[in-house]
Amino acid sequence: MHLLYKTRKGRIIVIWVFCARISCMVIVKSEFTLALNQVASERGISVDDVIASMESAILAAYYKEHGQSVINEDRDITVKIDTTTGETHIIENDEDITPPGFGRIAAQTARQVIVQKIREVEKKTIISHYLDQIGTLIRGRIIRQNVNNVYVDIGKTEAMLPRDEQIPNERLTVNERYTFLLKEIATNPAGYSRIILSRADEQFIVALFRREVPEIANDTVEIKRVAREPGERAKIAVYSSQSGVDPVGACVGQKGIRVQTVTDELNGAEKIDIIQWNEDAKAFLISALSPAEVVSVELNEEAKRAEVTVEESQAPLAIGKNGANVNLAANLTGYEIDIHQVKEKEVPKEKEV
Repeated sequence: MHLLYKTRKGRIIVIWVFCARISCMVIVKSEFTLALNQVASERGISVDDVIASMESAILAAYYKEHGQSVINEDRDITVKIDTTTGETHIIENDEDITPPGFGRIAAQTARQVIVQKIREVEKKTIISHYLDQIGTLIRGRIIRQNVNNVYVDIGKTEAMLPRDEQIPNERLTVNERYTFLLKEIATNPAGYSRIILSRADEQFIVALFRREVPEIANDTVEIKRVAREPGERAKIAVYSSQSGVDPVGACVGQKGIRVQTVTDELNGAEKIDIIQWNEDAKAFLISALSPAEVVSVELNEEAKRAEVTVEESQAPLAIGKNGANVNLAANLTGYEIDIHQVKEKEVPKEKEV
């Protein structure tokens, strides 16, 4: 039984040959080394991992051939592969116990385990490749989708966009490419890892602005806080400690080109308010409720509540569609906000700030 590996040029390389006895599994040094390095290189895994997979495969074949009694006896049985020649032996207490007739079945079992082990190592290697990219943007092509999840080709592997990470009412098209936030790598109790993407997370907007605004990328402008209702509206509070730098203007861009680019990535449906962050809680809260004009603000610091007064004509703007504007302002500032309306004639001549 031969375990073969086909190179990119179509050439077949013998990794090793099972004879009637495993002790006969000897390969010319140059062939074995070439095959070993070829598999490791093209699979993107280490030579040690390939050897470990081979040893595990041979041991599994031995256990299968000799039944569970070997395992139940708790014997210390190992497999040794000569990395120079490829010669393989089964060892117990420094004694070669390679059985006679350990042939075709062992070879088939070993091959299956090796393929499985190499795939497992490949997956771990791919996952490791993406670990450093958590929190960054990644482009991907939609492969398929069902009621709950969208599956995305991100280059080296497939990732998943769960329903709660999707923008509500956004229609993603199969075979089209989109930008995502690589949110996390989730591992279940069985050890299976899955790359999770998002388009609904607040950090998705942060990453988009970091890409589009050089002043954010070089930390001249800082995004202090973000509040978002995906697909509807988002508010970001920005700040710069450098004099002469307008953080809001930097994010908006000339003729609004930067914020428009971010909005386009969200399919143009999500409105983004850019607000200057302020240490003064009242001033910050008034800005957070924009575009509504505020008459007065009364803060209860202990309860973290704000009583906000606006003219009747400004109340719809302050509250927003389905309460979006006031809810986002509350999330952005950390205060529960109560909106009170007054008629224009009741408005004080001087607005309280």
